[in-house]
Amino acid sequence: MRQSHTALRIFAFLFRIVNRVVVWHKIPFIRLLGALNPRVLNLPALRYDLRRWNLHDTVQLPGTPLQNPGPFAEADRSERRADGTHNDLRDPMMGCAGSRFGRNLPLDQAWPEPPDKFLDPSPREVSRILMTRYHFIPATSLNMLAAAWIQFQVHDWFSHKQLAGQKDDEFIKIKLKDGDDWHQDPMKIRQTEPDPTRPRGCTAGPPTFINYETHWWDSSQLYGSSSKIQKLVRSSRGGKLKIENGFLPLMTSIDPETNQPIDPALTGVDLTGFNDNWWVGLSLLHTLFAHEHNAICDRLREEYPAWDDNRLFQTARLINTALMAKIHTVEWTPGILGHPALQIGMNANWWGAFGERIHKLVGRLGESEELWGIPGSPTDHHAAPYYLTEEFVAVYRLHPLIPDDYRFQSLSDPAFSTYKTFTEIQGNGTRQVITEAGGMANALYSFGLAHPGAITLGNFPRFLQKFERIKPLPNGERDIIDLAAVDIVRDRERGVPRYNRFRRMLRMKPVSTFEELNPDWAKPMADLYKNDIERVDSVVGLLAELPPKGFGFSDTAFRIFILMASRRLKSDRFFTSDYRPEVYTKVGLDWVNDNTMTSVLLRHYPALAPALAGIPNAFMPWNNVFEPLRY
Repeated sequence: MRQSHTALRIFAFLFRIVNRVVVWHKIPFIRLLGALNPRVLNLPALRYDLRRWNLHDTVQLPGTPLQNPGPFAEADRSERRADGTHNDLRDPMMGCAGSRFGRNLPLDQAWPEPPDKFLDPSPREVSRILMTRYHFIPATSLNMLAAAWIQFQVHDWFSHKQLAGQKDDEFIKIKLKDGDDWHQDPMKIRQTEPDPTRPRGCTAGPPTFINYETHWWDSSQLYGSSSKIQKLVRSSRGGKLKIENGFLPLMTSIDPETNQPIDPALTGVDLTGFNDNWWVGLSLLHTLFAHEHNAICDRLREEYPAWDDNRLFQTARLINTALMAKIHTVEWTPGILGHPALQIGMNANWWGAFGERIHKLVGRLGESEELWGIPGSPTDHHAAPYYLTEEFVAVYRLHPLIPDDYRFQSLSDPAFSTYKTFTEIQGNGTRQVITEAGGMANALYSFGLAHPGAITLGNFPRFLQKFERIKPLPNGERDIIDLAAVDIVRDRERGVPRYNRFRRMLRMKPVSTFEELNPDWAKPMADLYKNDIERVDSVVGLLAELPPKGFGFSDTAFRIFILMASRRLKSDRFFTSDYRPEVYTKVGLDWVNDNTMTSVLLRHYPALAPALAGIPNAFMPWNNVFEPLRY
């Protein structure tokens, strides 16, 4: 291992010199070289440097220790705990629900914006001038399942809480400019809930915040981040999740666990591990992978008929989670980053430099993640204990992917067509929309045909700039938000650096002019930021930045992705040291190896076969079954 690290360090040093002259995505690309292509080789070199210099531990800051999760149990060797504890057997609280977010920048640079600069420029004006969608800009290389997928995954990874909004001082207040038709002046945005483990008024380091989901890539959005929620979603029969007439059960007005009334906004929403911000896209994917979990249980029971409900459930969860991680790594990411170098690089993340075919033929012949992939390699947290970071949350602000309007079509009736707004396909109206579309297969087909929005300025969903939550504030006021303004506030509030400082943090060259950042948006950005390029917010810069050829988002955001995406695998023993037949079973590892998003879709909805025929990646646009196939 020491020799491997030494070789990587030399390798990274050489590419650091190269990148001073030419950025990685402009290095010549020669397809015939495959994984030995210089552009592909630059990626692990970048990741090595990011692992060394961009992982910073917030747990070292003062605070009350989290409650001990209880002693190690033998079952912890082969089961994920619902709350994420005991993943790291030496540090059982690492990455658990209720632990702090880490940082990708040094802690002394992670302070929030000072009061005199916090609202400069106005987040509401940033939303109105730079974000507003006047016409929809599609991402034509993708389908809507790609947009739904990333929210499906984000709900597994992180969730902040807001203050309740019971008191006036729990709001950030933004004075409106002339001509703004917002319903209240000042606009009020609830603050992020402070870290309850920090001493009140503590100034020994910047503020920290809590992740209320587990940090691990453990499908907590499906299975829950607490034993209480996990009990609710399980059927307690054959290891399976609850499914009723092909769908997840719906939340009722009474919590079946506590016998207490639940939030009225959730009544009629699917019962699953995490169902905030519910809409059709989430319902489709939660239902699909609940079916997949149950199919895995059936296969395990065939092979191991003596296994009880819990062992079937826990093993199926491991397998289903690993399959989702693989789909994200080798299908979704290369889909949204449509460049051969990334397709090779992300496949190498999972399979290693020799590729899928050699890996399946000979198995794993060494510990090197570069040669044989991360799954099955030794666990390594690198420079800090494993936690997701506030900067990781910031680069996943991908709301432009979501259209305002949706068309639902039929696999069997060419005359069927119905249009809905996003407001009509979210919340507790979701199930009715899927039913009216003719069921899951038709709704999936409709999403497979439709395009998401491009991740750029001027393409933020208009409905999200005036989105009313079903549940009012405790004081009776309507809870209406401009999510684009909220995104700006959250970064400033949580100490995410502004765009140029963000780039410097990643050892990237800062932009010197607004024209260099984006010539089409240079004037409105310069006017809004008073010609000070250093004041551009990270959200704005990431959307304005012209991405590498074929990329769906900026190179700056990509640096965080290549660091944290591999970290979610490399730090998790269930993807590394315990990714082996003794834990997953050979049946389980074969299931992960042999399946794709397409095979999952077709297993549960075989009527989709004509729509998916010849489509190399299920996140690309599908065939219209009433038109000639494209291949």
